[in-house]
Amino acid sequence: MSLQLLSILVTIALALIGLMVTYIIQLRLARRKEYLDLVNLRLNEFYGPLYVSSEASVIAFDALRLKLGRDYVFLNRSRPDEREFSEWKIWLPQVLMPLNDFREDLILRKSYLVREKKMPDCLLQFVAHNAAYKAVLQKWTEGDFSEFLSVIDFPTELNDYAARSYDELKREQMSLIRHSTT
Repeated sequence: MSLQLLSILVTIALALIGLMVTYIIQLRLARRKEYLDLVNLRLNEFYGPLYVSSEASVIAFDALRLKLGRDYVFLNRSRPDEREFSEWKIWLPQVLMPLNDFREDLILRKSYLVREKKMPDCLLQFVAHNAAYKAVLQKWTEGDFSEFLSVIDFPTELNDYAARSYDELKREQMSLIRHSTT
């Protein structure tokens, strides 16, 4: 084999290797960009709003407890006195339920953005909790104030889930952005 032919073959082989390496790098970058797009969508359309509305709900509930002058609203689901119930009849439909309704709508409309393969129980429990509160409010509109709480407890792990998921996705987003610019 002549030196000229060997030189041509080496050049062709190096060009093919270069094309393959470029293709693999481009494929990895495209996959990283697609994943970053998914992380951004999850943050913007689901976990960000879920986190903010959950935090706002905690702040509002804490404000109600402060207004009542104690660190609970209802002790062991006990019936509130008239002053407490009067406050509850304002705070529930005007402050807490709008935040709950927002979260419920978010979960129902954007559940395809949930990170886990199986829907987290805290999200399902929350939707059921909120739906049961709607029955309480309907009774109130009919003049029946015998019930004042949802028959399904608020899933206390929801707020931790929202905060943890938001934080993890933000870290993932920052890492993907950092690696896509290097």
